[in-house]
Amino acid sequence: MDETTFRKYREHLVHDYAADKVRAGIWSADEAGDRSAKEMDGLLPEGALTRGHYLYSVRDESVSGEVGILWVSPRDAGRSLWIYDVIVHERFRRRGYASRILELAEEKARELGAGK
Repeated sequence: MDETTFRKYREHLVHDYAADKVRAGIWSADEAGDRSAKEMDGLLPEGALTRGHYLYSVRDESVSGEVGILWVSPRDAGRSLWIYDVIVHERFRRRGYASRILELAEEKARELGAGK
């Protein structure tokens, strides 16, 4: 994922994560934006280049533009791969992209030696 795409994605992450925390009653609406941004910056201090995190802008050569996003990171001393986020942009849904993105996550898990 390039830096421009990451900045746009981070904006989406901060907004959605804050909204989830407000809906769950964990954070107030007043504090949610700042707290969400702080948590995202803690998880990804170097943006898309943060060590141990793999962020992908998923593309299909047969269509123009990005079809989705995948964010994964090894856990349990590398024995498993945690999926932080899978997004298929709305106009590309119901075309098999989610399945393909999950296959890409499985490929990354194998590449990193993660069994699950």
